[in-house]
Amino acid sequence: MRTEARFFGLLAAVMLTFTIVYWVMTAAIMGHAERVGIVALGLTTALLALIGGDCWLVSRRIPPRPEDRGDATPADGAGDVGFFSPFSYWPPTIGLGAGVLALGVALWQLWLAGVGLLLAVTSAAAMLFEYYTGASRGES
Repeated sequence: MRTEARFFGLLAAVMLTFTIVYWVMTAAIMGHAERVGIVALGLTTALLALIGGDCWLVSRRIPPRPEDRGDATPADGAGDVGFFSPFSYWPPTIGLGAGVLALGVALWQLWLAGVGLLLAVTSAAAMLFEYYTGASRGES
């Protein structure tokens, strides 16, 4: 996680530099600072700093991974990475629900947005508990 913390910290520093340069340049060219771009760049900087800070806090609690060590070999990273579902109906269903929600908001049809929200939330809950029900639960 140290590598990710450095990466996002560097990105946050670059975006902070861009924000300041944008602020100065728009103030010099237009006579006043352009607020929307400054806010957007500032929020991007804050988001990157938040992610970098979280990675840094996590890196203090866990032992260094092979990616964080300079003397690591590819064999040090061998083994199981984690469990990934081989097939699931729920991610496309969540996407469909999010699309219906966005369409409902765009058309200002609150009933359609409600249907999309209900579909997205229900599908997300179903995906969360996908391997805790039925035959997948470990019961014989």
